[in-house]
Amino acid sequence: MAFGKILVANRGEIAWRIMRTAKAMGYRTVAVYSDADKDAPHVSFADEAVRIGPPPVKESYLNIDCILEAAYRSGADAIHPGYGFLSENETFAAACEKAGLVFIGPPPAAIAAMGNKAAAKRRMIDAGVPCVPGYQGTDQSDGNLGKEARKIGLPVMVKAAAGGGGRGMRLVERDGDLLEAIRTARAEAESAFGSGELILERAVVDARHVEIQVFADNHGSVIHLGERDCSVQRRHQKVVEEAPSPAVNADLCGRMGAAAVAAGKAIGYRGAGTVEFLLGSDGAFYFLEMNTRLQVEHPVTEAITGQDLVEWQLRVARGERLPLKQDQVRFDGHAIEVRLYAEDAYMDFLPQTGRIDVWRPASGPGIRVDHGMKDGLAISPFYDPMIAKVIAHGATREEALKRLIQALRDTVVLGPTTNRHFLIRLLEHPEFAAGKATTAFLGKHKFEAPDLTDYHWTLAAALLWRQSAARYPAALRGWRNSNPEPTPIKLTVGNTERTLHVATENIGSDTVLFHIDGDDIVVDLDALTVRFTDRTYAPPASAAAGSDGKLRAPMDGRIVAIKVAAGDKVARGQTLVVLEAMKIQHQLKAVLDAEIESVSVQEGQQVANRTVLVTMATDAAER
Repeated sequence: MAFGKILVANRGEIAWRIMRTAKAMGYRTVAVYSDADKDAPHVSFADEAVRIGPPPVKESYLNIDCILEAAYRSGADAIHPGYGFLSENETFAAACEKAGLVFIGPPPAAIAAMGNKAAAKRRMIDAGVPCVPGYQGTDQSDGNLGKEARKIGLPVMVKAAAGGGGRGMRLVERDGDLLEAIRTARAEAESAFGSGELILERAVVDARHVEIQVFADNHGSVIHLGERDCSVQRRHQKVVEEAPSPAVNADLCGRMGAAAVAAGKAIGYRGAGTVEFLLGSDGAFYFLEMNTRLQVEHPVTEAITGQDLVEWQLRVARGERLPLKQDQVRFDGHAIEVRLYAEDAYMDFLPQTGRIDVWRPASGPGIRVDHGMKDGLAISPFYDPMIAKVIAHGATREEALKRLIQALRDTVVLGPTTNRHFLIRLLEHPEFAAGKATTAFLGKHKFEAPDLTDYHWTLAAALLWRQSAARYPAALRGWRNSNPEPTPIKLTVGNTERTLHVATENIGSDTVLFHIDGDDIVVDLDALTVRFTDRTYAPPASAAAGSDGKLRAPMDGRIVAIKVAAGDKVARGQTLVVLEAMKIQHQLKAVLDAEIESVSVQEGQQVANRTVLVTMATDAAER
């Protein structure tokens, strides 16, 4: 199983991270890229790069034929799938082997055994592994799934049988929401994974999400490298990951580790894998799924074990034994990772698109930042909007936490709205700081958007004034035909508009991070980044979003469903359009009772942010 050139069938920080280890081990690397990623750092970092298609994932990163053709053209003799995309696709793994390529991952049969949650759960039940009560049968009709959900009892989890990452997953707490949850989860799963099969599970309330890192070689050895706690999640996607778990002692780690190792042995596993469990408040744990790949959060395990898990993957793929036996695994300190996203955490984590104008990752003792970013690179609507993973390691959990908070404060990212400010507040929350956070954490604690102070507005106006004034002689700044007067500057943030009056004497000398982007100024003050729009010379703004009868796209994306037609009468809160962006389906709803006047888009159409999708007659209620 010798190989010398590795093609990484992934993008961004994933590809870059894998290539760093591969190059350090003496391998040549090949990047693949879609048209949206032609300028991405992973492309230039690789020894060579091959275009594989247009931006949509089905035409590029999920196109098996294109990736195999890229391997053939580049002369690669091994493929690393990364994590995400085709990393858990048994068809891809089998196709690589059939083409004579080394697949740096599990055997196709092992991927198949765990790649479908329904089949995996049936297998674990047969093996005696504790599982969450639920339904994983073959009757997938809406009616039967609804009946089985009621039999399990609400709250219930509706989950895609294929894939992961929170796609195709819904928590249902009210019977009236059940049918829509089933249908939208199925549609999202079909789009993300090509399969609409669903399973149902009883929702284990206020549990911990604890996973075990396992590793196996071709010589019969399977070991675990401890646990990670990934309980803090939004939309069933992880926000914070840490190792070890604050809720797991040595005895519990041993028992969960033994169950995870048994799962790996039962399917003839090879390489890196993660067995995920729900840990109840009573100490009971239940099998959730096995991810047959390296995880996004693997750096925290690397930090506390001192091991490079990608290096382990490459060594196992070339036939070597695992570097360590179970009793040789050592743990040192504590590590915490957060996912820095282009999203508005204060607007239901709405994904954001746009250009990253300034990117300066943090550094310092115990700090690691995995990213695939550079100045001027765009966050595309076609892919997950994660910018970077910020990881801190320390001798204790408290030290790691302090280092991580400071690293986030030191991180500079100007462009689209990010969750950086929210992450700092989350990490500083007393419940999280005490190690008490469960999967219910973000449901229990509402992090409201901070109010902008007068200083924020004044500072933004002053910075705009200073930039524009620099182009004119001092004598003309604020010029009037009598005496100089303060210059009025009109700014907006969202639906809020204010007029500020700026003069030389009211500009402070603070050091502040900011970037001018057309009519916008992005200001970073105390980790809160705000985009102000200069409307000084703009026509009057339109009515508040939606109240003018126009439903607009909240971001770039693809129209996957249109629920109304011209002439329909709709009620406030009714879903009009379903928009898919960053692999998530968003229900766009009416903000008022109205009659549909026109629908301006078609299903399958790609639309830009602020595109008018539906127009409503706002006086319908009076007619």
